[in-house]
This record gives sequence, structure tokens and C-alpha cells, in this order.
Amino acid sequence: MRHIIIGSGAVGGSIGGRLAESGQDVVLVARGAHYEALRTDGLRLTTPDGTRVHRPPVVTGPEGLVLRPDDVLILSVKTQDSAAALDAWAGRPVEGGGTAGELLPLVCAQNGVENERLALRRFRHVYGMCVWLPSSHVDPGEVVAPCTPYTGMLHLGRYPSGLDGTARRISASLEKGALLAPLAPDVMRWKYTKLLANLSNSLGALTGPPDTDEARLIQRRAYEEGQAVLAAAGIDAVSAEEAAAVRGDHLRQDPDLAAGRDGSSSWQSLSRGTGSIEADHLNGEIVLLGRLHGVPTPVNETLARVANTFAREHRPPGTMTVAGLTALIDAAARESGQE
Repeated sequence: MRHIIIGSGAVGGSIGGRLAESGQDVVLVARGAHYEALRTDGLRLTTPDGTRVHRPPVVTGPEGLVLRPDDVLILSVKTQDSAAALDAWAGRPVEGGGTAGELLPLVCAQNGVENERLALRRFRHVYGMCVWLPSSHVDPGEVVAPCTPYTGMLHLGRYPSGLDGTARRISASLEKGALLAPLAPDVMRWKYTKLLANLSNSLGALTGPPDTDEARLIQRRAYEEGQAVLAAAGIDAVSAEEAAAVRGDHLRQDPDLAAGRDGSSSWQSLSRGTGSIEADHLNGEIVLLGRLHGVPTPVNETLARVANTFAREHRPPGTMTVAGLTALIDAAARESGQE
């Protein structure tokens, strides 16, 4: 099995690096300065075990390699980039006949719950992956993954549900590389739980870590909106307590590496000045469901709107005050009739 990592940033670079370290066949897909750094100097992956440089093949897109029937595509771009990536790969021919969309498994190793729906329009064999893998990618060619004894926990199952031999083979491959990959026939229950956890990504990106009572209040309000929306929509999710119990001590963050970690994936998007952020598919997913089911979501609506403004205007992360954000949220709550 050859693992093609489409989007070799924080998550994709961590997965690709660990697979390469365990001697498995990996191709990294990247763009721009990150591609150039990977091509010339390799992937510099820092974990609590130390820093290692891995030099798997790297390409900028599907034109750079011949797809094989034993390939598995691991999609780890941000959701706002998924449609373009899926379009680029789905129609590519596979050696021996057929296309990637017809024949190859595609794993959505991404936050949010929209990617699988996008993928299933283009690929017959789609797998969801709930990614618990704290990591950071700010500088080209470099990824930091601070957890030990495992780099990440990656619940894996077919989309929309079920398991098969391919899921079992992918799980086995991942677990050779310091990654836990529990098989989950109900993988979307895990992904909705992770969605709730990710609702604070925008908050941290805008104001910094939620380490004050005022910031934690925003965090709690966003989470409670999410819970109310999922209940109204009849969507089942693993409880936060069950998820924490399953993770247990498998993902302990090395304090030295964690101290240097540059926030969530949303924080990193603002840090790199990409011009986009995944808020529409995290907080925005709650807003969408709230509008469909008649549940006001002023906190998540404000977080998504302001995060998108920061990304569009290339504002640096952590430069909004909690008081300023609270004022915007309270105004939105009054307009929605909640106050």
C-alpha cells in the first residue's frame, strides 16, 4: 500500500513522517515554499523522540506521479481547499484502467464534517478519520508533533458508516508508525465530537489561548450552542467524557515541545497569512445546522464572521481583545432574541 498524503502540513506531515519512519511507502503532496523545502531538504519532523529528516518523494499534484491500484489517498488539506483537491485527483487515471474516483480509497483526515460529503460526490470509496493529533506547521519543511507515547489517535471507518478490509489495512499501516488508529464503524459520531471541540479554534486564533474566565465563558457558550444544535438535528456524538477516556494517557504532550506549539490549525492559518481559515466549516457548521433547525447560534456566527475577516485582511492571530469579542457576541445575541 502506497500512502499519498494530499496536504502535508501539520497533520499530513505528521502522518506522512511517521509512516516513512516505519519504512512504508509514502508520497507527500505540497505547494509553494513548503514543497520546495520538502523537495530540497526533506521533511523535518520533531517529536518527543527527537528531530528526524524524512525524504519521501514529494509532488505538487497528481500530474507528478502515476497512480497505482494499491494507492490510498489521505486528504489532509483544510476544508476550504477540499473541493479543488478532490476535483484534481478524482479523474486521474489509475495504472491498469479506471480513475482514482472509481477505484482508490480516499481518507478524510480533516476537521469538520463536510469533507466526507464533498468526497462522496467524487469518490466511491470514502473513509472518515477523526484526527486527535496536536501538531504545528508554520515554517516550510518543518512539522512539530508534541505528543507521546503516540503521535496521534485517528479513529477510522467507512463513510457514512461501516468497516471493510481496506479500513483494516489502512489502520494496520498507521499503527506501525507510532499512531493509534482505532476502527470505528460509527466514525462520524467521533467526528461530530471533535467538531464541538474545534469550536474554540477561532476564539484562540482571534484572542489567544482561552486562559481567562471571560475567554472560557465564550468557549463554553460556543460549545453549548453546538450541543443544542446537534440535539435539535438528531445527530449523535460520542460524549466528551467517553472521548477523553479513550484517549487516556496515549497522547501526553511533551511540555517543552507543547510550549513552542503555535496554537490551533486556525491560529496557524492566520500566522502563515494564507488568506483563508476553516471557521466556515467549524463554527459555520453549527450556524448552518442552527438555521436549518431553528436554533439561534450568535456565538458561533460571530466567531466565524470575525475569523473570516481576520483571514481576509491578513490580520495577525491573537490581536483581538476578549472584551471586544464579547461585545460583538452579546450584540449578536440581542439581535437573535437571546438577551
